[in-house]
Amino acid sequence: MNVRAIEKTELNKILALAANYATLEGGKARLIETEPTPSVQEAKKRLKTTEECIALLFHHGVSKIEYFPPFTDEIERAKKGSALSCGELLKTENLLRAARIAFSSIQNVNDETIVDMKGLADKIYYDTNLEEDIRTKILNDSEVSDYASDKLYELRREIRLLNERIRSRLNEYLSGSEGKYLQDGIITMRDNRYVLPVRAEYKRNIKGFIHDRSASGATFFIEPEEVLEMNNELRTLAMDEKEEVERILSELSHRAGFIGDELLTDIAVLEEIDCAYARAEYAYKLSCVKPQINGEGIIEIEAGRHPLIDRKKVVPVSLSLGKDYRFLLISGPNTGGKTVTLKMVGLFSMMAMCGLFVPAKRAVLSTFDEIYCDVGDAQSIEESLSTFSSHITNIIHIVNNANAKSLVLIDELGGGTDPDEGQALAKAIVSHLLKTGCAGVVTTHYTALKEFAFSAKGIENACMEFDSNTLQPLYVIRIGLPGSSNALAISRRLGLNEAILQDALSNLSADAQKFENIVRSAEESRIKAEETLKESNLLKSEWQEKLHILQAEREKLQKEKDKFFAQAKAESRRIVNERTAEAEELLEEIEAIFEKESVSQADLIKARTLKNRLSDKAFESESEENIEQQYQPVTEKDLKIGALVYVKNINQTGVIQSVRIPKKEAEVLCGNIRVRSKFSDLAMVIGSKKAQTMNKKEVRITKTLHPKPLPSLEINVIGKTVHEALPDVETFIDAAVVSNLEEVRIVHGVGTGKLRAGIHELLRTHRNVAEYRLGKYGEGETGVTIVKIK
Repeated sequence: MNVRAIEKTELNKILALAANYATLEGGKARLIETEPTPSVQEAKKRLKTTEECIALLFHHGVSKIEYFPPFTDEIERAKKGSALSCGELLKTENLLRAARIAFSSIQNVNDETIVDMKGLADKIYYDTNLEEDIRTKILNDSEVSDYASDKLYELRREIRLLNERIRSRLNEYLSGSEGKYLQDGIITMRDNRYVLPVRAEYKRNIKGFIHDRSASGATFFIEPEEVLEMNNELRTLAMDEKEEVERILSELSHRAGFIGDELLTDIAVLEEIDCAYARAEYAYKLSCVKPQINGEGIIEIEAGRHPLIDRKKVVPVSLSLGKDYRFLLISGPNTGGKTVTLKMVGLFSMMAMCGLFVPAKRAVLSTFDEIYCDVGDAQSIEESLSTFSSHITNIIHIVNNANAKSLVLIDELGGGTDPDEGQALAKAIVSHLLKTGCAGVVTTHYTALKEFAFSAKGIENACMEFDSNTLQPLYVIRIGLPGSSNALAISRRLGLNEAILQDALSNLSADAQKFENIVRSAEESRIKAEETLKESNLLKSEWQEKLHILQAEREKLQKEKDKFFAQAKAESRRIVNERTAEAEELLEEIEAIFEKESVSQADLIKARTLKNRLSDKAFESESEENIEQQYQPVTEKDLKIGALVYVKNINQTGVIQSVRIPKKEAEVLCGNIRVRSKFSDLAMVIGSKKAQTMNKKEVRITKTLHPKPLPSLEINVIGKTVHEALPDVETFIDAAVVSNLEEVRIVHGVGTGKLRAGIHELLRTHRNVAEYRLGKYGEGETGVTIVKIK
């Protein structure tokens, strides 16, 4: 890809920004030096790698590459047998740690879509033993640990002990009678040997070896005879220590050199992974999308944003190219976004070819063998080229080299010279480029070129929208119509003299004026039509939302109704069961009286009293369960606030809250729900009548029942295992059958669902179960099963 296109589309700036997310210097360099690939397969592979890295970093929480400083020369020296320093070995340890972490973090991800990155991670080599040895044996860039070997530990222990002995003996000189001969009350060292600073006049009073004298000659540094041998031994131990340290460093360096090729491969692989991670983080931070890639020159960008413009200020642009037409001719006012749009097409294509995602809602992009770009003023003083000369030099290079696998981007084609000649030249150049089959985007102000785009095949007009009221560009591209330059209108807004503007208008040819007026009128009509469509869609959206709310309210009312009827049914069944139990108790007492051998008058009175109570219970039950409401048609006079009415359409009674006579409707409170009903849907509640009840004289004791507890309508097995719950549920169902219950509830909770599944399996095969279902809204939903008994 030519350097001019990379610079003019500012791909180099994008790569530099993305490289800031890399950890390694090598990863940054790889990304900055990335070349757009013309291969569709390679571009798809790069994009797939970026996609996998986004998943690894931001979905699976994989860490980025651990930093290690760049070093390859050191590895090459180690391969040749040279010993590495402590600092160089620590670099090796950093590399091994980074390789191990990268390998394990990628390979441990359980995701079948991560393929390319796992293949790349397979190339990583790491040596845990060498990494651990370097980490524990090397303390810093200049120091080896005491525990690097047993011998080193022993040598350093002896050195410490010997140092203490020497200093102890020399301290005796400082505190003893010899102290008066010393210059200072300190112990110092010369040539790594302990010495005493002795005054020059007393140098013969201290027996020993003179190592040095001060610059003034007032002090001699003497090693006493008594510590001479100890200093010799200390020097020997120091040499032994140095040899042992060198041996340890040499051994570690040899091990590093033995895997030198693998370490160099690790550096290359980790830099490549780091580069891919940087592309992924750049895409994530800018909310970019993965483009679909092709090699046919097809480009479709939906809501594309130029990545170098502030996201809060940029206006997204949508365009298409390469299917019905290969060239797009963009016209419109200055500063309207033509050049930015043209550069965005080339930039997005090259970003995709580099494996970078693009900031857009959706994008289909193509690879190209070459992208040719002529944007901006390339005037050259050194080469004596004017703006037009430089411009036409680039055009010559483009027309001589462009082919069907090229993308051509030309800003203001034919500009910088005589307008008549310029537009004639522009028309001829576009016509030639169309014959080559290349794809391209051209911007222009020339009317002749806009007219040419109407009639020629393979090219389509497009315009940058312009607000005719505010005379401000809208930075929105519309394909299918040319745009007006609006030069006179903009000049008028900026304050140019009206007489000059009228004179300029008279200088325009009639055809030019007519064409500009047609274009402007069509543009204004289209904008008005789109505004009308937008308003229509907004109204449609609002009505759909209201309809959705009404539907939700309807469903809520239905659920409340179902809940009300379920509660009423359960309550009536409870009352019946209580009355039955009380009647059984009375029957039991009467039976006990007549089972006596002799029945007294008091017993007969008691029996008669119990019989009357039993009859009263029967009438009470009948009166409670067989009351039927009576209604009559409603009139406007009857409808007063507080009146009790029956709402036919929801089968509920309620109290009137307000009346609207003009609309012939009333607001009724039914329980906790307010409903608005027409007068025709209401009826007045006038009273109730009792159903026919049995005559007290017909009450007869026919059978004796043993007393038993009230039957339960519900069983709660939450917290039990399936094995524990099933026997209880089966016993509960049998009890319900004996109690002549029609419907019961089993409360099992939600949990993992195992308890519910086990209970449903039992119910499915139980002989006394007619059907079962999960609870509805208000009944416990999925935590409850409702069972109907046969």
